[in-house]
Amino acid sequence: IAAAARTLGHRHEVLEIGSYDVNGTIRHLFDCDKYHGIDRRPGPGVDEVASGESYISEPFDTVVCAEVLDHTSAAERICLNAYHLLTPGGVFILTAAGPGRVPHGCNGGSLGTDEFYANVTTGDLERWLRMFKFPQIDVLGDDIRAIAIKAL
Repeated sequence: IAAAARTLGHRHEVLEIGSYDVNGTIRHLFDCDKYHGIDRRPGPGVDEVASGESYISEPFDTVVCAEVLDHTSAAERICLNAYHLLTPGGVFILTAAGPGRVPHGCNGGSLGTDEFYANVTTGDLERWLRMFKFPQIDVLGDDIRAIAIKAL
């Protein structure tokens, strides 16, 4: 995410889906006029309690979703909503647990019995990002990440 943020340079408005600070925040990586973080639960790093799959707002030029999609059954809907939340030419940046990553809970520890968990595959992201222009998907070790652009 740091490399993507540096490459993008200054952004006007950044939305982070899943902004609850578990192991550190990515907020400081973005040079922007406005940074807004949403999460299903209140806590550090959360500006507004809201659901990533149904959040409605004025458009952002960047949407970031880091380490969330493996913890929700709504991953495809979150990606679709990210598309709707972007301005034309806007950028969607995401990271998730890829194949091989050990299951873990939302708080960084052991997976709770009531928690959803599913590693994200390249095929998943190809389907979930099909509405974007030229999504770039990369697997690095046990991590999967993507950058996708909303067509003008």
